[in-house]
Amino acid sequence: MSTRLDVKKTYKLYIGGKFPRSESGRYLPAKSAAGGHLDNFSHASRKDFRDAVVAARAAVGGWCKASAYNRGQILYRAAEMLQNRAGELVNEIARSTGVSTAKAGREVTLAIDRLVHFAGWTDKYQQIFGSVNPVATSHFNFTTPEPAGVVVVLAPDEPSLLALVSLVAPVILSGNAAIVVASEKCPLPAATFAEILATSDLPGGVVNLLTGKRAELIPHIAGHLDVNAIVDGVGDAELGAKLQAGTAINLKRYARRSLAPADWFAAKVENPYWILDTVEFKTAWHPIGV
Repeated sequence: MSTRLDVKKTYKLYIGGKFPRSESGRYLPAKSAAGGHLDNFSHASRKDFRDAVVAARAAVGGWCKASAYNRGQILYRAAEMLQNRAGELVNEIARSTGVSTAKAGREVTLAIDRLVHFAGWTDKYQQIFGSVNPVATSHFNFTTPEPAGVVVVLAPDEPSLLALVSLVAPVILSGNAAIVVASEKCPLPAATFAEILATSDLPGGVVNLLTGKRAELIPHIAGHLDVNAIVDGVGDAELGAKLQAGTAINLKRYARRSLAPADWFAAKVENPYWILDTVEFKTAWHPIGV
């Protein structure tokens, strides 16, 4: 009886709505919790990161000009697509982390709910966090939040899917474009999520996904002049210090989300104030007509 060759899948990067291999040609083996070889994933390089920044910058203009209602509908559509492929994601989480199918299913369900939750904020956060300011002249004075631009999101290793969704959703709902550095330990759920986003209505370049080694990408993230903000969910003090040192170059915003793995499952992660970490407040004066 012949033995069939097991063909391993190589998960690619997600940049500008497409799935390129790393320009370096490198890839890494994805390991199970027991150390078994599951599949392969692309090992992103500095050039891949630069390509992702270019794609994100190109996407910001159209995405931020879309109506708040439209952005909300697109995020809701992404939740629909995630739900349609929930079984696949449950399998990816279970085989990558070794958790039970029930626990993996809970993570996927919460990821869907998080997307729906933040989709509902697209047409509300400006009303709640903006203001009409009293002034001593015959003017209207308005302060409104606007997207910062290109945001790098670093996802923690655990939980590999739920944390990523919880970090990305409040970033993109306001009109930002994101470059996500997936879990280094368990990248396959994130890579599958990127495949799901590609089949949703989300414009290419709004979310870009890189996999590989964080330590190689950190210096380039910290020093890149066209990155406007960084959301750090890794919780590593040394990596955080390197990122913060780079923010002084072009005054990038830096937000740290240092949470224990169990905390990502709690309702506090649905905090709408996380939206404010990647927006800029702009004030406009308008004369009052007689």
